[in-house]
Amino acid sequence: MVVVENGKPYGEEAAPAAKLAVATGEVKILEKTTVLPRKLPEKRMLQLATFDLPYITFYYNQKLLVYKGGVEEYAVVVGRMKEALAAALDEFYPLAGKLVQDEEGVLHVDCGGEGEEAEPQGVEVVVAEAEGVEAADLAEGDAVEELMKKVVPYTGVMNLEGLRRPLLAVQFTKLTDGIALGCAFNHAILDGNSTWRFMISWAGLTRGEPVSNPPVHDRTLARSARVPLSLPPSAAAHELADPNPAPPTALRSRLFSFPESAVLRLKSSTNSSLSDNTKPFSTFQSLAAHAWRSISRARRLPPESITVFAVFTDCRLRVRPSIPDSYFGNLIQAVFTGTAVGALLTAPPQFAAGLLQKAIDDHDDATVKRRLEEYEANPKMFYFTDAGVNCVAVGSSPRFRVYEVDFGFGMPERVRSGKNNKFDGMMYLYPARDGGMGIDVELSLDAAAMENLEQDEEFLNLG
Repeated sequence: MVVVENGKPYGEEAAPAAKLAVATGEVKILEKTTVLPRKLPEKRMLQLATFDLPYITFYYNQKLLVYKGGVEEYAVVVGRMKEALAAALDEFYPLAGKLVQDEEGVLHVDCGGEGEEAEPQGVEVVVAEAEGVEAADLAEGDAVEELMKKVVPYTGVMNLEGLRRPLLAVQFTKLTDGIALGCAFNHAILDGNSTWRFMISWAGLTRGEPVSNPPVHDRTLARSARVPLSLPPSAAAHELADPNPAPPTALRSRLFSFPESAVLRLKSSTNSSLSDNTKPFSTFQSLAAHAWRSISRARRLPPESITVFAVFTDCRLRVRPSIPDSYFGNLIQAVFTGTAVGALLTAPPQFAAGLLQKAIDDHDDATVKRRLEEYEANPKMFYFTDAGVNCVAVGSSPRFRVYEVDFGFGMPERVRSGKNNKFDGMMYLYPARDGGMGIDVELSLDAAAMENLEQDEEFLNLG
């Protein structure tokens, strides 16, 4: 992790050799069970909406929440969290279902089957313990990839595996001083907004609080079109069929933490030359423009090369009529913009911020529906390379209230993403833990470019 304050980075460069040895210690599986909802839902079958379908060839969305505390009565704490999970599944019942295709190839979530003996598939729950691993080994610095794979389930599992696997997998891992909670969500049935609504509700139930704003499961609010899909037989077969395969590259993932003071300084700098009647750039647009320019510079690209920026945007308030924030499913679309690297780097930051602002503002109801209609007319299986050439992409959002996921022993020390869906240029944004306007940027980048970025004072000095 690199923490940036007053233009100067400080923090851990990498895990020291002794810490590395500890962090790759054994994780022992104690128990593997299935958690079911306490009752069958009234609506047993939910057809996936067009918004959901592009993510069938993405991978399970992995999240890791690292806590201090709860370890003294680990079995009791886990038991209470599992009971609350069953209660949460009463409300968020698609997570306990399974994917099925009907005779026409249309995808549905089977939330409980038919008949008197019908039963949901349930959530896969693993209870484990990690010898000699502290919360700091996962929460601070650049967590060792091998350890992350041991505490976050379903690494390398594509969403189409939801035809054969649970749609949610959870792993509790006992640490020497806390608990690691690893979750893998099938991205074909929910987006980040829905993910964190579920997590906050589950945590609240664990503390004895009811679900205050129940999820809305009517997917016809988003789209009712039936879209048959021809699915690849496996993740490997899909990746081998990529018409534009990216050359193999050594990726590194790094967490950059920008405190509120640095973020505000950057936003002020980006807006400093605008006239009074010009729409100001948002915090996201200011930070995204800064990252886009810095990553392009770190890649040492020729000035004539094209670079693309992609951001997954929530469409709940973009469509007409708008859709409730509590809608449970996917309601996001990728928004793209691009330019030549030379233009991006020679122009002031306002140029990049303006490209992002225009692309986001232009993504209105008509654009959203046109994109849906195009997919319905010609559905396709997406690849990471479809994000664009020399791409920088953003998932997650600092608006998600990830540090409100308190199961009764405090907020997480850190929230991170697993290995899935990470590629060269992929960023995940999280709010800072202190509740201010600080932002954590979890970035995956080609190793050589990452080394260049780590030495880039302009990147580290936000404004």
